[in-house]
Amino acid sequence: MDNVIGLEIIEVVEQAAIASSRLMGKGDKNEADRVAVEAMRERMNKIHMRGRIVIGEGERDEAPMLYIGEQVGICTREDAHTFCNPAELIEIDIAVDPCEGTNLVAYGQNGSMAVLAISEKGGLFAAPDFYMKKLAAPAVARNHVDINKSATENLKILSDCMNRAISELVVVVMDRPRHKELINEIREAGARVRLISDGDVSAAISCAFSGSNIHALMGIGAAPEGVISAAAMRCLGGHFQGQLIYDPEVVKTGLIGESKEGNIQRLKDMGINDPDKVYNSHELASGETVLFAACGITPGTLMEGVRFFAGGARTQSLVISSQSKTARFVDTIHMFDEPKHLSLN
Repeated sequence: MDNVIGLEIIEVVEQAAIASSRLMGKGDKNEADRVAVEAMRERMNKIHMRGRIVIGEGERDEAPMLYIGEQVGICTREDAHTFCNPAELIEIDIAVDPCEGTNLVAYGQNGSMAVLAISEKGGLFAAPDFYMKKLAAPAVARNHVDINKSATENLKILSDCMNRAISELVVVVMDRPRHKELINEIREAGARVRLISDGDVSAAISCAFSGSNIHALMGIGAAPEGVISAAAMRCLGGHFQGQLIYDPEVVKTGLIGESKEGNIQRLKDMGINDPDKVYNSHELASGETVLFAACGITPGTLMEGVRFFAGGARTQSLVISSQSKTARFVDTIHMFDEPKHLSLN
């Protein structure tokens, strides 16, 4: 799978990022999302595969969707039997977020990207559109920090694992009212806090890279994005745990149903009988082969955003593979027409 579609999934996220970046700073998050969705769908439908969307996007924001269950790829066409050999057919599950951080794009802020994760059929956890308590940390702390421990305890463990003073650690937390106590605890423990308004996939992945100056992600964010983060962290060897949040009173957003009891029943209907289970990265992305790809829309910690020049654009992407055990940063110049010059700036 890595060799067959590795390059093509880079182009999928590149096209989504380019489309969305044209709406940067224009204040319309739904349109920025819509064009990313359409660009991602169009490019995926050119790949010689039978793909199924297991984590889509947009339901919660009433935005356009690559909906859960949607079939994508050339081999999903009605006439696919004429050119797709069943013996050579690649069937994959796909988790997508064509515009991770729609508000970031709409208001010209850093950290938005187009992102997806793929695995063979059944290899990605089909997370409901709930929230998830998350803990991400570097590989050196894997299986040492634990989501059931307090932030104070985990910071002490992380400090020991990294041979750094707690005061040298940076923890990323979503800037939400539900995190007030968590933020206070992290500060009182002596660590520094970086608050973000949206887009915690990038923050989770950054924990795995030395030099990013991000050492942990803590707090509650969207569950689907948690699965995508877990896929990347599994490939990178970093620590990631997630626990579904089904109680509306915890997140205080009104976006995950009216009652705790109703949400528990919804989880049971999906085959999730232990709603409080803590999942690690190998459980959220359990496939034999896992691929992750992202392309910066606006500038971020790991990647530059899309940069346009006369006749073209330049993108920076990241593709991570469990099969080849690689993390590749891909710098691409896209020539739209007949560019008058090719810019390296």
